Amino acid sequence: MRRESGDRWRVRSLLRVSWWRGRVRELAAWQKAFHARVETRFPVVTGLVDRMASVNIFDSATRVAAQCFLTAVPLLFVVGAYAPTAVRDQVSASISAVFGLTGQAKDEVKQAFQPPPDDLRQATGLVGLLMVLLSATAVSRAVQRLCRRAWLLPRAGAKLAPWRWLAWIALWLGALVVQGLLHNGFGQGMVGLGLAVILVILVMQVAMWWWTQHLLLAGVVRWAPLLPGAVITAIAVSGLSVTAHFYMPRALNRALADYGSAGSVFILLSWLIIVCVAIAIGLSAGAVLSQEPFLKRRLGTPASPPDESEHA
Repeated sequence: MRRESGDRWRVRSLLRVSWWRGRVRELAAWQKAFHARVETRFPVVTGLVDRMASVNIFDSATRVAAQCFLTAVPLLFVVGAYAPTAVRDQVSASISAVFGLTGQAKDEVKQAFQPPPDDLRQATGLVGLLMVLLSATAVSRAVQRLCRRAWLLPRAGAKLAPWRWLAWIALWLGALVVQGLLHNGFGQGMVGLGLAVILVILVMQVAMWWWTQHLLLAGVVRWAPLLPGAVITAIAVSGLSVTAHFYMPRALNRALADYGSAGSVFILLSWLIIVCVAIAIGLSAGAVLSQEPFLKRRLGTPASPPDESEHA
């Protein structure tokens, strides 16, 4: 009797396992068929999803954000220690203007740009300055990897050009100063930042992200196919910039009041991750759109990843 009960239990278990295996195979077949139908009807959507998966959006964005945060603080000290007073004051004012900082958050930024004592400056010296600048290129390298992943460019065979990393940092620091001048020049007006300054910053962002891709990809991809990614990224970053102007002052002041500097670190890092996710999505979406038939014919996008051996 016990043997018969055991045999029935084994038969039922085998039937259940067989049924679940059949259901899993049916589900897998349905997913493949659904993906094929969606790919046929909406090739842009499926192409974008596949590209984001290959880029690994959140992992890449988090790395870029972490590098930005880790290198921004040493650069602030370098600017405060070695830059002329006018340049130091303008960079401080630009950061406050771009983020709309007020109160304690604005005071913290000004404090970060105060020049260190002479003995500390002499102790660090030129070697410390060079080390900070070299470590800052980690941000350039992280953005470069993001651009390469967005365009599915192989890493092997790429030639190193450190001057491109330094040039990218220098120009973006210059763009930060220009944005601060624009904010201060146009003022706050009746509608916040004003439509004029938003349009000017948007155009500047398009130019910067267009140039960023061309520079960090070493000219492997021609200018025209890079334009969609520059436009999408510029719109996303500009929209977040306007949002930051209203959100960051309140959030930073509240965090500083409640938790001190540790709270501001969390706010800044969280915001950087959001911005970098938007950048990763924008660059990936631009690469996918430029390879679609409609834009591919007009922009001259190559059918396959270009050969990097011919570029510096």
